[in-house]
Amino acid sequence: MNLRLKRLLLRSLATMLAILLFLPTAVAQAEQVTVRLDGRAVFRVGAIGELDATARARQIERRMNRLLENPDAIAPPRIESTNASNTDRVITIAGVPIVTVTETDAQDNLTTVNVLATQWSQAIDTTLERASERRLSLGGRFISEVQASIETAFGRSIESAIVIIPRALAALLVMGLFWAIATIVRWLMRVLFRRIVEDLTVENLIKQVAYYAVWILGFIVALDAFGFDPQAVATGLGLTSLALGFALKDILSNFISGLLILVLRPFELGDQIIVGETEGNVERIDLRATQLRTYDGRVVLVPNAEVFTSRIVNNTADPIRRGSVALFIGYDSDLQKAIGVIQKAAQVTDGVLEEPAASVRVQELGQDDIAIEARFWTDSRRSDFVATTSQVSQAIVAALKEADIGLPDPDVRILMPRHSEQWRSALSVESPSNHTQSNQED
Repeated sequence: MNLRLKRLLLRSLATMLAILLFLPTAVAQAEQVTVRLDGRAVFRVGAIGELDATARARQIERRMNRLLENPDAIAPPRIESTNASNTDRVITIAGVPIVTVTETDAQDNLTTVNVLATQWSQAIDTTLERASERRLSLGGRFISEVQASIETAFGRSIESAIVIIPRALAALLVMGLFWAIATIVRWLMRVLFRRIVEDLTVENLIKQVAYYAVWILGFIVALDAFGFDPQAVATGLGLTSLALGFALKDILSNFISGLLILVLRPFELGDQIIVGETEGNVERIDLRATQLRTYDGRVVLVPNAEVFTSRIVNNTADPIRRGSVALFIGYDSDLQKAIGVIQKAAQVTDGVLEEPAASVRVQELGQDDIAIEARFWTDSRRSDFVATTSQVSQAIVAALKEADIGLPDPDVRILMPRHSEQWRSALSVESPSNHTQSNQED
């Protein structure tokens, strides 16, 4: 499978998982829920006041189940007016309020309060009558309760699947569509800004901002396709923002640090930097991590929070860089002549800049020799810098030999024979005392 397709699927699954885990109440507040008794649908109710649709449906179910504890005492439902509002109706059974029918319920069902109250009253009467017969039949209450629980669970599962699966597919299609749009936008940005913007860092910033802006828009549209109420989503995010802030602290820190790096630009794409113990070429600056390629070809991803808070050495912030070669000259050599030869050799080496000119400094007067440092300026790129330093070293050695200026020779040398075992055998001689003792024994 294509790596990009895998990333798309992982992002889509992560999005849907976040939706299902962190925002479970949004759908319940935005739709109607079926009231069931013994697994059979009675009617559908919506939210009322501070009571959401799910809680309201469960409350009605609990009240009807309590009535079924004594089936013989169940009376026909009655419709009464509420004291608080003359427009609302309350369906009661034996003085127990079962459900309040409001104008909102009537509007949701495209009818009037009186008509809807009559319909719900008849549905409750029919359902309670059937449930009472099941509890008074052979097997009694236990079998009826078990069967009712199974049928209720099965009915709710089917209802949830019918509601959720199409919405989940729609949300996935929306995410896929916006992924394609984001990819196209990023490609268009790359083509457009390469012609009008020469700064790769600015191009990278604009591409990423545009790419993730399209993704955020797609996420919002996917939430709407899934059936979430935007106000409920905002409320849920507000309630869980503190917990999410602690859980996603590192991710948010890397994200913000990435934005600051792209805006402040302490380094750019193609720069050679040192971050902590890592040194390499900047290949990519993402909103999560900065990608470096070390000089031995390895790819290192450094979190942006670490990059932003660490001391950064940018070797290529300036196009030129000073290099140096250290060497030693004996006290018996002509120091001024040696300095002139070294300076000339360093200056004429390929890759060394004419301005600033190469220079030679006496660093230290040692016990046996003089420490000299040749300084020169060259291209700051590491490949050029290392190559030029090597060529300067070779040129200095060759020039000193040509000028008959010798490098310091140590007074003491340790020589190791090539065939040490043969030398050890040849130099081993038997002691006289041992030789005399052996003759006496003979």
